[in-house]
Parts: sequence; structure tokens; C-alpha cells
Amino acid sequence: MSTEQYDPVAYGQELAAVSHHQTEATSARFVVFQALAAVGIGHEQADDIVAALEAGAVASAHTWISESSPPHGAEPRFEDGWFAGVRDVASHLRRIADTTATTGRGRAASSAMLLAHLQQPASPAPQEDPVEEDPGPAPVLDSKDVLAAAERFPWALAAPAARHWPDGEFLDVALSAVRAEEREGYIERLEAFVEQHRPRLEEMLRTHGPGSKPASHGRYALIGQPETLVIVERMESAPFLLRGQWEKELETVFLDDLEFVWGPRIRLSR
Repeated sequence: MSTEQYDPVAYGQELAAVSHHQTEATSARFVVFQALAAVGIGHEQADDIVAALEAGAVASAHTWISESSPPHGAEPRFEDGWFAGVRDVASHLRRIADTTATTGRGRAASSAMLLAHLQQPASPAPQEDPVEEDPGPAPVLDSKDVLAAAERFPWALAAPAARHWPDGEFLDVALSAVRAEEREGYIERLEAFVEQHRPRLEEMLRTHGPGSKPASHGRYALIGQPETLVIVERMESAPFLLRGQWEKELETVFLDDLEFVWGPRIRLSR
């Protein structure tokens, strides 16, 4: 059995290195989508190509892990434990490869939209402001109503006694990323999203929620919180807006941790 002690400094350095690789991968993916679009590859085919490449990278990690060996001269019990751990990690990597190969839809289209936005020239100032009809105030989202809706999905939430944070600023920031035109009927849309993604939410709570080994190191504090259902919905629906609002108000480490586990279509953690 390993006697290595948990070193928070080393763990922080490891997370920083992983974050760097994720950022580089996001930039590289953006370039690949641009190149594929330039030669006439459609969005769906581009998604399939990039998903296949990323799944292949995970499969390569599976091969590397599967072929690893315990230290020379290790005791039989240590070797048994080593190979059992290797099998568990390899199986998990295989599942990640399978998921990666089939869940990349929409990323090429999102990259194209972002590129078009970045390339759009600034509009010249009009000589006169156009007269527009006042559409009236946008519907207001009541945070209490949203939380009440989230609480209707106990299978996605930690028990109240195990939750880390009181409801408040995290929910406020997440709701600030709901556009005015999305507010009407948002609770119904949130409920449909949660039902659609039930297996992912249950798995996230099981593997990284309160009481899990990753959470024991003080990370992934938002997982199991009711407001997290809103955050991951916005992470899928308006990732750039959510990130921009979050960076104005809160430490990004909480959002980065959640994004790492959720694995959204567009990863923005740095």
C-alpha cells in the first residue's frame, strides 16, 4: 500500500497543468473547426471528425494504462491491488472514450457562431436613434421559485445536511446568465433539461458529490447543490454569457471544477 501523503501544493500544480492542457485543447479544436469549414466540411461531419480524434486520444491513454506494470519486485498483494486498480481505471477510460465519440454535437456550429461574432465589424453610430416600441419589462425570475423547482429532483441533489453552501450568490450569478427572452417559461425548460440529463446528473453526484473521494480534498463544492442544476443548464445553453457573468462576481475555481466534471459541449475553463 502506498504511504504517500496528500500534498495540496503538488495537487494544485497538477490541476494547473491539466487546466493548461484543457485550454490548449480548446484553442486547437477551434482552429481545427475553422480549417474543416474552410474546405467545405459541414458542422455535423466536423463534430464527428473531432469527436473521433478525441476518443482516440482517450483510447490511447487506455492502452498506456492497460500495459503498465507494478514496480519490479513488488509483493504479490501489491501486484494484485495494482492490476485491480489498472482494470478499474482502464474500464473508466473506455467508457469516457465511448462517450466522447458520441457526444460532440453542436461544437462546430458554436465555434462558427463565435468566429462570426469575433469577426463582425463594429456598427457605425447611427445619425439618429431609431424609434422602437417599448417591449415592456422582461419577466423576473424569482430565485425562490427556481430553487423550489430544483428541489423536485432529489436524485440530483445531496441531502440538505451534506450541502456545502447556503443558497445565494451562486444562484444569482447563474440566473443573471438567463437572457431576457428566455425568462418566460424558464422553470419548465430547466425541469425538462434536468429530466433529459438524469443519468449524467446522478453519475456526477455519485462520483464527485459530498462523501466522494474527490470531494474529500475540498474540491467540487458545488456538486449536489440545487443551484448547480441551473449552472449546468446555463453551461450548456449560454456558456460564454455564464463565464462572463461568473468572472465578474465569483472565484472561477468553483465553475472550473463543475465544468471539468460535467464535460459541457464548450469547455471554457482556463
